[in-house]
Amino acid sequence: MKESFDVLIVGVGGQGTILASNILGEACLVAGVSVRGAETHGMAQRGGSVETHIRIGGVYGPLISPGTADLIISFDLLEALRYRHFLKTGGTIITSDAVVIPTSAFTDGAEVPTTDEIMERLGDVSCTAIDAAGLAVEAGTILAQNVVMLGAASHALPLSVEALREAISRCVPPKTVETNIRAFELGRACLEQ
Repeated sequence: MKESFDVLIVGVGGQGTILASNILGEACLVAGVSVRGAETHGMAQRGGSVETHIRIGGVYGPLISPGTADLIISFDLLEALRYRHFLKTGGTIITSDAVVIPTSAFTDGAEVPTTDEIMERLGDVSCTAIDAAGLAVEAGTILAQNVVMLGAASHALPLSVEALREAISRCVPPKTVETNIRAFELGRACLEQ
């Protein structure tokens, strides 16, 4: 029997994947739930691929094996496609509908798949794409897309909304708490059942 709820957060450098994973980790601490986490970003800089592994309730190592993630939170459609193989059967992907064109593709003039082509390549997995950028701007800053994504994913997480809100308040700069809480609520509302 699986003992943890495994969340893979993926994006490109500069999108706030590490802050998002820190918020999830802090929410686990608030809730009194064990958590293991790791970030894998190697040579990632602004624009390079970044992945963070969060194992909620985990007792073993922090890295998620391919085919076992319960949830992938992706800040970019291409990254959702790149890491799709980590998702377990019956798992969920919640992704931003944005596509960041990789620097190598841009400089080489390579063709980048369209949003529809990416969604088709994701196959038959449960995948929901949201306008994280638009919701972040509505919240007050484009920089809050990562927190919008956490709000959208909150319905799938085994953590209370209260623990997530408290974690946001603890992890973001004090002057941005209100904006980030608003971003979280807008993300949450966009996927209300």
